[in-house]
Amino acid sequence: MTMETIVSRRGQTVVPAAIRAKYNIKDGDQLVWVDDGQTIRVIPVPSDPVAALYGRGKGQGLTRKLMEDRAKYRKKENGR
Repeated sequence: MTMETIVSRRGQTVVPAAIRAKYNIKDGDQLVWVDDGQTIRVIPVPSDPVAALYGRGKGQGLTRKLMEDRAKYRKKENGR
């Protein structure tokens, strides 16, 4: 998806309506601008970052991985 906006004299621009709708960006939301030296990325910051992550790891076996890591750590600590 490619969209164009214009930057005003004051350095302001408009987030296109389709982008606002797709990423649920509302009045007062914060955007982070990331400049990696070659490109600029604009990342919306959720008002509740913890709630925004809910369900993101589903199906990736994260609980199993956590339990395996804890078991390795306990084994390492008990081996001293």
